[in-house]
Amino acid sequence: MKEGGVEYIDADSGRTPSDNEKGTALGPKASYGDLPADPDAGRSEAEKVQIDKRLKWSLDLKLIPWLCLLYLCSFLDRTNIGNAKLDGLTTDLGIGTNAGLYNAALSIFFVSYSLFEPLTNILLKRLRPSIFLPAIMILWGIVMTTMGLCTNAGGLMAARFFLGLAEAGLFPGVNYYLSCWYKRSEFGVRAAIFFSAAAVAGSFGGLLAAAINLMSGIRGKGGWAWIFILEGLATFLIGIVSFWMVHDFPDDAKFLSPNDRARVIRRLKFDNQSSAEHEEFKMEYFWAAVKDWKTWNGAVIYMGADGALYAFSLFLPTIIADLGYTATTAVSQIGG
Repeated sequence: MKEGGVEYIDADSGRTPSDNEKGTALGPKASYGDLPADPDAGRSEAEKVQIDKRLKWSLDLKLIPWLCLLYLCSFLDRTNIGNAKLDGLTTDLGIGTNAGLYNAALSIFFVSYSLFEPLTNILLKRLRPSIFLPAIMILWGIVMTTMGLCTNAGGLMAARFFLGLAEAGLFPGVNYYLSCWYKRSEFGVRAAIFFSAAAVAGSFGGLLAAAINLMSGIRGKGGWAWIFILEGLATFLIGIVSFWMVHDFPDDAKFLSPNDRARVIRRLKFDNQSSAEHEEFKMEYFWAAVKDWKTWNGAVIYMGADGALYAFSLFLPTIIADLGYTATTAVSQIGG
């Protein structure tokens, strides 16, 4: 169906939306007059569907793999303390068998993470993703490296606090970033793939820690210190490379051709995505989210998933060691 000389085909369904669907999809801020010129005007519906599929595949290859790598590093860095504990962390830092002190060091990460997480998307909107995401990764890579230089429990807790602060911007930032590229019906799958990087980190984190622990004694440092130092340096280097690998929003992304840029923006506007307008932050949006019951419902659901995930990641090495296995066996047999 054509409207004002513009025709739109939904690649998911392979059909043209009805007038009623268009009326629902197009809110007051999005109208056909706001759309970029259709680069595919005159093509058949079948051709438009194929072009849309190729566009999504191109976006997936450009955006998703590197973002998954960033979250893999993030999850590995926040949970490797569970493996480090078995490699002499508590002994060298004077924590000993004081479970409360060790648990406090684990928990303080989530205090700063929770406090600063809502604020980070404001910074992401004010800065470009190609600046913000690599910058916070470099920061937490530095913090991670300094954790290997700690000499007491107080230093460890301070480092964990700042690690949570630096990492707070990645998960919500990437989810907002992806919503600026994909329609609502496409976003869930991409967000799930991104989140699955945590499972990938767990699949080899223990083996990596066991291998690094073989460096114990080098330069007078325990294996736990080298886990933090080497993984922190790897994160730092990946953060540097990310300045070239993380792309900006669709209206600024350099890898898009003019035609593909128009296609991405048109897709978002037809989906009534405010991100297509690159809207400014307003406090009314924040309060609207706070008052929406779906926000709290989603938080409870996510809390249930995360509780088990972090309990597994942080405490399973200790549980396996308490079953009678050696530290190296316990670390190598489970995921970080």
